[in-house]
Amino acid sequence: MNFKRHGIMAGIALTATLALTACGSDNETPSTPGSTGGSTPASAITCAKGSLTAQGSSAQKNAMDEWIKAYQQKCTDAKIDYQGTGSGAGITAFSGGTADFAGSDSSLKDGDETTKATARCGGNPALNLPMVTGPIAIAYNLDGVKDLQLKPETLAKIFAGSITKWDDAAIKGDNPSATLPSSPILAVHRSDSSGTTENFTGYLDKAATGTWTFGKDKVWKATGGQAEKGSDGVAGAVKKTAGAIGYVEWSFAKSNSLGTAKIYNGAGEYTALTGAAAGKTVAGAKITGTGDDLKLSIDYATKEAGAYPIVLVTYEIVCSKGTPADKLELVKGFLGYTASTEGQAVLDKLGYAPLPESVQTKVAASIKNLA
Repeated sequence: MNFKRHGIMAGIALTATLALTACGSDNETPSTPGSTGGSTPASAITCAKGSLTAQGSSAQKNAMDEWIKAYQQKCTDAKIDYQGTGSGAGITAFSGGTADFAGSDSSLKDGDETTKATARCGGNPALNLPMVTGPIAIAYNLDGVKDLQLKPETLAKIFAGSITKWDDAAIKGDNPSATLPSSPILAVHRSDSSGTTENFTGYLDKAATGTWTFGKDKVWKATGGQAEKGSDGVAGAVKKTAGAIGYVEWSFAKSNSLGTAKIYNGAGEYTALTGAAAGKTVAGAKITGTGDDLKLSIDYATKEAGAYPIVLVTYEIVCSKGTPADKLELVKGFLGYTASTEGQAVLDKLGYAPLPESVQTKVAASIKNLA
């Protein structure tokens, strides 16, 4: 049995059957946890006992489901429940003491959010720990057009309602080789308060300055278009409506087999959405938090070659100190796994992008320091 390439390089526990079926696949993709045998390399999972309740970002729900499944298969004395209730609800639950950690599509805001989270942590800072890179896809349903590409100003006008036909001169200018229909555009946006909306409008605000006049907000401010609840609602509306376009997390575009537009970046390139392209934007983000707090500032106008600029990063909100003693080791064990190379390796197949190594290393170090 050949474990040289698979077991040793991945550094994770593999059974003989898994080693054979993994041939030719990504060597960093983790095996099904729970394998035994003293001679096999150890998994990145450090088991702890107890239970955790968490909630928040729906954008990272698919990733959390996968991580929880893997952790609980390996660690049978652990029980972890994560509900995708939305970023705002997650932060409220964390600050109120009903969630052991929260998932959020944006970091804690200065002022009330930070004050309440600090109080929950016994006067200790709450940390923003980046965990999932969630590229935001511009998904569309346009028969006969497979390689739509858009500049940020064109995208802003579509969602602001000033471009209403697919054969508009601006869209033609972005797609000189495409045959565009004269049919109307249906721009679909979120009806609910959303971190995805906040990041998408943040992108438009920075990359289409002067064209997008509605600012950055979790609540959709532009008029017109069609409102749908949740990314599943937006993706569903785009899928069933010819001529529709919307913004959704990449995983929803993939699961609905929707076309995704190439986006013009600050380097002057139309860039397709891939995990690597999204990762380049996150790698260029600046850490604005202090100490173990890893709050990021993303440059939506990045000039990095090959970067896909419309991304969000979901954070896990957790106490730097003050987590109850009966929860602490499980918080560290579970989040330590999600931030590991093994944990991050599952993201690409789910429609996310792994954290860049430079960010991942810092997150892992912050988790080790939790007390």
